[in-house]
Amino acid sequence: MWKKLREIWQFKDLRNNILFVLLMLVIFRIAAHIPIPGINLANLKDLFSRNEILGLVNILSGGAMANFSVVALGVGPYITASIIMQLLTMIVPRLEALSKEGSAGHQKINQYSRILTVPLALVQAYSMIQLFNRSGQNIFTNLTPFNLVTTIIVMTAGTVFLMWLGELISEKKVGNGISLIIFAGIVERIPSSLQQLIITFDVSRITNLVIFIVLGIITIAGVVLLTKGQRNIPVSFARRIRGNKMYGGTDTYLPIRVNQAGMIPIIFAISIVLLPSLAGQFMQKSSVAWLAGAGVELIKIFQNQFIYGIIYFLLVVAFTYFYTSIVFHPQQVSENLQKQGGFIPGIRPGQSTTEFLSYTSNRIMLAGALSLGIIAVLPLITSGVFNTTTFTVGGASLLIVVSVVLETMQQVGSQLTMREYEA
Repeated sequence: MWKKLREIWQFKDLRNNILFVLLMLVIFRIAAHIPIPGINLANLKDLFSRNEILGLVNILSGGAMANFSVVALGVGPYITASIIMQLLTMIVPRLEALSKEGSAGHQKINQYSRILTVPLALVQAYSMIQLFNRSGQNIFTNLTPFNLVTTIIVMTAGTVFLMWLGELISEKKVGNGISLIIFAGIVERIPSSLQQLIITFDVSRITNLVIFIVLGIITIAGVVLLTKGQRNIPVSFARRIRGNKMYGGTDTYLPIRVNQAGMIPIIFAISIVLLPSLAGQFMQKSSVAWLAGAGVELIKIFQNQFIYGIIYFLLVVAFTYFYTSIVFHPQQVSENLQKQGGFIPGIRPGQSTTEFLSYTSNRIMLAGALSLGIIAVLPLITSGVFNTTTFTVGGASLLIVVSVVLETMQQVGSQLTMREYEA
């Protein structure tokens, strides 16, 4: 580990990139502690401590929502916009054509996602303010129409600011910016959580603590195995003679990872599965009787851990397939191999290679998606057995932290290998 850190420090550009990322995360944490005026923070924190759903939403905001800071919405609207755009890419022919144009097409789709983030942030800000205002906890001290509009604009601007920070971090190629922002919010709460655990420690709760530690070890091991696991497909390159020199004739392999989607399916699934519960909490405060009743029933349905767990599991599996289909293109890989004079032994170049890669990828993806889904719902199963909500929130946080750390380490390792090769 120390050897790797010394190697990273030797390359000035890589060192500067990492320091820049750390600076951006510090700026995010400073913004997360700047509350919007007119908020009763004591009542707000009391509401979050008693509501598991809001606790999971707070994870996606990087811990900023519990303070109702200027970046209270976090990157949630941007994640939602990205999901919508990726779904539209499969439906709208023009967007599908853009996705096949390479980096230029992806840049345009990302720009559409950024534009869509603004109206989504406006709607989400208004909904969140109304939800807190109708919670009966006296969250807002003076919510006049002017203060309402001002707060919505500030919250939307905070989301755009975080989206910009995420893009700056991603450009340095030492981690995914959006993932690191969520990661920073979770890690920042570890010292306070440990302090609270020590203060409120009770011998009767030692069993739950041991179970949580065991669950954490299992989660970490599972995520590491999924991230590091890969199938190596042998690839041979034909010999070519140019003049008096011979090129090619080497044997290598094409690695296909078990989990090519990383932690994105977990974040997407959490974002979607929380929407019905939040909508139900908003609807039950309505003055219309049937709408309030529908909101109560919706909350009851998603408070059922069995139903919630099944939906969460299916969403993780579905998003794993969906996101992998975006990042891995068998036809493009087959074409690149054919252009470089490479082939898979026993498989014809061209369409046969594409079909083989698709078949192999789907089989590996099935195992990866099911395993990731099981790891995701493991905290829910444990919390249902031992009747506690600590595992649900803590397990989701742990899953995100481990995935982000592994993804960042992999990108930093790739950057280090590239620079060592150039040197």
